[in-house]
Amino acid sequence: MLSFLSFIVWDPVAEVVPGWSIPRWYGLLFALGFLVSQQLLIYIFKKEGKSEKDVEMLTIYIVVATIVGARLGHVIFYGAGHYFSNPIEIFKIWEGGLASHGGAIGILFALYLYVKKKKDQTYLWAVDRLVIAVAITGCLIRLGNFMNSEILGLATQSNFGVVFARGLEEGLENSYAEIENVEASKGSDSEVPEGLVPIVYEITFAKGKLQEKQLRQLLESNVKNTMVRYSSREQPNISEPANEPLRYELTQKNGNYIAKIQTNGIARHPAQLYESIYCFLLFILLFAIWHRMKEKTPEGLIFGLFLVILWTLRFIDEYFKENQEAFEDSLPLNMGQILSIPLVLLGIFILIRTWHTQNKKKAAADNV
Repeated sequence: MLSFLSFIVWDPVAEVVPGWSIPRWYGLLFALGFLVSQQLLIYIFKKEGKSEKDVEMLTIYIVVATIVGARLGHVIFYGAGHYFSNPIEIFKIWEGGLASHGGAIGILFALYLYVKKKKDQTYLWAVDRLVIAVAITGCLIRLGNFMNSEILGLATQSNFGVVFARGLEEGLENSYAEIENVEASKGSDSEVPEGLVPIVYEITFAKGKLQEKQLRQLLESNVKNTMVRYSSREQPNISEPANEPLRYELTQKNGNYIAKIQTNGIARHPAQLYESIYCFLLFILLFAIWHRMKEKTPEGLIFGLFLVILWTLRFIDEYFKENQEAFEDSLPLNMGQILSIPLVLLGIFILIRTWHTQNKKKAAADNV
């Protein structure tokens, strides 16, 4: 999927069955993450003699806490001024805006409410098991961000990386009724400005709507202006010069006119994919630790490792991402990094506490 020797053009629309495509993967993978996590927790709980009904109750707590916490986290950490001036927009989750740090806080609080009703489960015992599932859920959620071309990485200033092409494709398809389909692919132009890469947008026009002369006028004026407008966005994925004519070829095939437009793409770090990969590797590590020790796992060990490893990597990953809000440009660290620091420190504290507790138990056992 990803070439580390060159760039790829990412166009995440898949036809699962004939006639049914999924252009928006985030919600699908978000839901899949919860389903996978629930089955994983059922397996873990059963292995340690706990009830499946406990997992059902815990799942309700966690689903609600994740969505509410992630939404409130985004509102408070990234857009407090805007949302407090327009409070009704806080509830418009479908427009986007979820913060993983807020989701983490929400989960930790929900777990506290859950264990209050469970005499046979301590907080650290429960959270040790839960974060194994959280890791694989995080993997799927970030994969959904990648599929949807969300949370963009910084431009690589080279031919390494990913050109997220779907935004302009959707823009052209939705703006012009004459356009039937748009697909992006790698270009072959070797003369491109430094830091850019050649890509081709192939536009298929609907049959019989416009003649060739009219199509050329549409391309050279409207389509050109749309591409220039997308180039001037805050986080552009193409670079189409405004003062140069559109570079295109117009041909006819099977009754459809097809235009192939050459332009320059901006290759970016697939930061969402980086995060998805290290969440998956973290899941493997944490599950392996639990699988080896199960009920003998020192309380807090898995949770502490989860906090230290995940949020340290998240801190580093932020160096490859575009800032989500303009105010972050004036900060020495962006908001994602600032919020990761206390979680890493909490993880270190828990690991030290776990180490001391285990030493005390060992010393007590030796004295018996």
